[in-house]
Amino acid sequence: MSGPIRLVPDEAGADRTMQLRTLPLKRRRPVLPAQPEPAEELGLSADPLDELAERLHDICADAVHPFEIAAFLESDGLSDEQAALLYGRPDAFTVAEELFEKVERRYPGPSSEFANPWRADPWRCVVRGLVFALPGLGYLLGANLFAATRMRFGLPSGMLALTVATVASWAFNQALAHRAYRWLSRLRRRESAICLSIGAPIGALIAATAAYVVGGPRGSLYFAAGQSAYLGAATVLLVLGREKFLLLALAPASVGAGVVLAVDVPQVVRTVVLLSSLVLAVGLAVRELVDCIRGDKDAKDKDAVTVRLQLRQEIPHLLFGLACGTLTLIAGLGVTIHEAVKTGAAHGAHTTPTGPAMIALTLSLGLAEWLLFRYRAMAVAALRVSHTSGEFVRRTGGVLLGCLFIYLTTVAALDAAATVLWPGAPALGVPQLGALLLLGGSLWLALLLNAFGLSWSTALICLAAAGAESAGLLTGVDPTLLQLIGCGAAAFVLTAIAGPVLGRTTQHR
Repeated sequence: MSGPIRLVPDEAGADRTMQLRTLPLKRRRPVLPAQPEPAEELGLSADPLDELAERLHDICADAVHPFEIAAFLESDGLSDEQAALLYGRPDAFTVAEELFEKVERRYPGPSSEFANPWRADPWRCVVRGLVFALPGLGYLLGANLFAATRMRFGLPSGMLALTVATVASWAFNQALAHRAYRWLSRLRRRESAICLSIGAPIGALIAATAAYVVGGPRGSLYFAAGQSAYLGAATVLLVLGREKFLLLALAPASVGAGVVLAVDVPQVVRTVVLLSSLVLAVGLAVRELVDCIRGDKDAKDKDAVTVRLQLRQEIPHLLFGLACGTLTLIAGLGVTIHEAVKTGAAHGAHTTPTGPAMIALTLSLGLAEWLLFRYRAMAVAALRVSHTSGEFVRRTGGVLLGCLFIYLTTVAALDAAATVLWPGAPALGVPQLGALLLLGGSLWLALLLNAFGLSWSTALICLAAAGAESAGLLTGVDPTLLQLIGCGAAAFVLTAIAGPVLGRTTQHR
């Protein structure tokens, strides 16, 4: 979730994304002897158009209308005078019509060369799903940094500051990642690295400052600052395609969390483990940025073209990140905040744990990204084999529903598995599971529409849902009901938009 789907599916092969077809070279016509001889002795066709049909066989076989052949002939320099002189036809359009009749149709199916311009490595998506979920283990190591004896909104003192810092980081890094991806789509890796090197520290500083303004115990503020720095470094590594480096940085915290679950570990040791993961993540991010900036210096000197990206185009992605963070946190902490608001308890109340649901949602993000690539690949394939616009709409609609079904089924399965492994966690009821699936479906549809350029629409829809749920939660409305209404309305509107928009062939070219 730290960045949108990549704008260029294969940077190394970007120059092969579009190839223009050109006509085969004309054959040199043999010089006729002074005395005409029978056509059989020369080995020539009685109709000179047969030789042209043979030379342009592939183009004529793929054409869907004679005008398409006429366009090729005119681009090859065939005029009406030449059509009359060389082929005995009044004009180039007559030549095209006869070629269309001579050559049997062979409409192109999926080509091996252009079979899947949206290839995605499944294992890479699995790794990305892990690096989205594993940072949650850090909260087990830092749990003692929050004052459990003092409560604010039903949360341990300092947790509210951490929540605000998380939402701020999510929003800022979403916009930063999109801007960096825009540079990568223009094959400007050095500019993307410079953008990340400036933006990541700024985002970490903004999030840490927001946590400090909200206030809390000193240990929790330190934890919020460290988390903000980690999220900035993680954004750098994810955008630059270094997920394995991030997985390496998370290894100490993951192992430490496993040890904490088994035995009691002093807080000093926990802090050292957290700092080691933070230092590794920041160090690897800095190393990657330096390599990108230095390695592409020569390319910068060769390319003197100045490219400017408008900053206002990142605003909808910032709002989208803010909405996603808010909706996710309401799903995770909504019950706790609701009990505190409802009872006015200073120490919080007994609530239903939502940890398994959050683990399922974060682990599914890798699959969500892979399904986005898969949808685009299958939509391109449908574009090549569909003969009418109605057939294309039916094919893409089926692909959309299939991908959404696979994603939601996986989220439900992951939640069931996490509930079994989570100590003492009760299973989600039907309303709670429905709210979780509506949230996951809304976020997946929003990411898909973002990939097709509908960033403002998705941002405003998700932001409206997040605002309505936040207002209702603070007034004491049941959080599950809020999620069913808010995420359900968002999913309905996004689906209504996705159907007509994604059914247009021009969206997939």
